[in-house]
Amino acid sequence: MTVSEAMEKLLHSYEIYYNVNRETPTKPFAAEAVFHSHDEQFFLVKSAKLSEAESHEYVFFAEEETLTAERLQFLADTAWAEGISRVEPHSSHQSSDVVLGILAEQITPEAMALVPKLRHYQSYHLGFQGWSHFRLYALEIPSGRSAHNRQGRTLKKVFQSII
Repeated sequence: MTVSEAMEKLLHSYEIYYNVNRETPTKPFAAEAVFHSHDEQFFLVKSAKLSEAESHEYVFFAEEETLTAERLQFLADTAWAEGISRVEPHSSHQSSDVVLGILAEQITPEAMALVPKLRHYQSYHLGFQGWSHFRLYALEIPSGRSAHNRQGRTLKKVFQSII
């Protein structure tokens, strides 16, 4: 399976719940996906609102021939900066996570070692207006080797299903 075929399979799995953008993603990414959730709880009538919460997730997908540590750092910084720029904190904002998924033909040992160390976190107004986490998952298609950061371990099931 090639990286392009794996990317198509991965994007297809995301299309169920996410709005996937393949035509005009932010450069240098191959595609983007966005998920928005809004939840409200009422007491008997809508005018008696108990709580309201919004969650967002911005996913960036990259296809790489050879993923080096420098390229990984560049992709992670670009994804984080782009994702954070889309966050609009307010009183009912709960979280806005930024996700980077990388599919590669080859991942260098330095890049594999760097993946678990890449972390970003941002709280808005001391957490009263939500927070943002950075989740990262990198998958080497031919061998099936993968690496993820602490927040990215939840992505393992999705990414391993495409192999």
